[in-house]
Amino acid sequence: MSDEIIDPRIQTLREKKAQAKLGGGLERIQAQHGKGKLTARERLELLLDKGSFRELDVFVTHDCHEFDLDRRQVLGDGVVTGYGTIDGRLVYVYSQDFTVFGGSVSKRHAEKICKVMDMAMQNGAPVIGLNDSGGARIQEGVFSLAGYAEIFFRNVMASGVVPQISVIMGPCAGGAVYSPAITDFIIMVKDTSYMFVTGPDVVRTVTHEEVTFDELGGAFVHASKSGVAHFAAENEEDALFLVQQLVSYLPGNNLEDPPVQPTGDDPLREDEALDTLVPDSPTKPYDMKEVIRRVVDQGRFLEVHEHWAMNIVVGFARLGGRPVGVVAQQPAVLAGVLDVDASQKAARFVRFCDAFNVPLIVFEDVPGFMPGLNQEHGGIIRHGAKLLYAFAEATVPKLTVIVRKAYGGAYCVMNPRHIGADLVLAWPSAEIAVMGPEGAVNVIFRRELAQAPDPVARREELVQQYRERFANPYVAASAGYIDDVIEPRETRPRLINALEMLQNKRAELPPKKHGNIPL
Repeated sequence: MSDEIIDPRIQTLREKKAQAKLGGGLERIQAQHGKGKLTARERLELLLDKGSFRELDVFVTHDCHEFDLDRRQVLGDGVVTGYGTIDGRLVYVYSQDFTVFGGSVSKRHAEKICKVMDMAMQNGAPVIGLNDSGGARIQEGVFSLAGYAEIFFRNVMASGVVPQISVIMGPCAGGAVYSPAITDFIIMVKDTSYMFVTGPDVVRTVTHEEVTFDELGGAFVHASKSGVAHFAAENEEDALFLVQQLVSYLPGNNLEDPPVQPTGDDPLREDEALDTLVPDSPTKPYDMKEVIRRVVDQGRFLEVHEHWAMNIVVGFARLGGRPVGVVAQQPAVLAGVLDVDASQKAARFVRFCDAFNVPLIVFEDVPGFMPGLNQEHGGIIRHGAKLLYAFAEATVPKLTVIVRKAYGGAYCVMNPRHIGADLVLAWPSAEIAVMGPEGAVNVIFRRELAQAPDPVARREELVQQYRERFANPYVAASAGYIDDVIEPRETRPRLINALEMLQNKRAELPPKKHGNIPL
């Protein structure tokens, strides 16, 4: 046994810190584990590099005297805040502790979160919030609401300045959902996390609908139906691993470039399988994700919003070690058509990439916008305009590969040279026109077909003529709208070369306070 004499003041400090680490106590920690959930500190240990976490405000307690709360003081007041590193890169974190007052937000709790957000802004590093809270601390009334509003304000101020990532690891209800909603990415955990403005009881009272927590605001619902969640993780460990992956593609702030990582994948590598990947029939589907995987470094693609608006694909990858944001149609789902959800999904992703200097790569195969009463009444004009606005506003390097169809207004929206693409490449399978051959023939030759002795045969003949004349990349290339028609196998080296060519690109928008995107 050591004979070391410990200063009583140091002993007191150690005891207080040990007390703080217990949060709401062993019994509540066990209850947390019993639900399949980790504690606030266990989550941070998994997320951050070993030994890198430095906690702030461990001794903060609430100052509420109502409802006998002054007798229930817990060090830290239900949230663990501080900073650490992920792969050696600085991040600021807060992790709500459900074992302390159900993780509810008090004024002091909110002040702790605001402090790390302010520090993140000042020092140019991402903010990662691990949310596990019952919402505003009711006993504090308006003071708790004021704290929430302070957090929301900082979320808005930090938007586009430092990346903000929210991980929902428990309930997130009422006003609490709006902080994550403002952040750049939301990761939910299946079976244990929920998000809703009003819970099942209120829904039952007001609308008489019977709904469970999971049906109303579970991870899969928000990842597949509402689009609120960008990722739905299988468990908490998976969710924290997703954060680590995501951060690896992002710069610390809007003044930095994303981190380049050697991948060991030959930048000159060609893939012959791409030459035959697109079917001969223009109506036959194929998997655009296969194109992406064959082009990017080591086939690694971190898809965002994988289960929502699946007719468009967005996500992060690397080309020649450089992080890129990928936007691509998915012909295997609704023929890759643009609809309300797909337009919103892609527009938000494009604007994020532009805010944080992540170059954009577009793989295009779009037959047009989705027709129909629901789409028109749902505002397809406004939502489609969001995507147009996002691409036109973006000043990062923007590269487009027209893989197959590029029809009508959708061609104009999907990053053509006319709205700022730096380089447009096309495969020989590319078809660029106002509309598909069948539709075009119906419009142009309507009278002739009505008078033809054999309208079916004549229509087939005209469709074939139109396809030969327009359903190819060479008319657009002859006008300079396409910079080059390439063999599909060349796509990877050509894109990497283009990114190297554009690495010093400078572009500025006209001076203005901000534009008015058609929200």
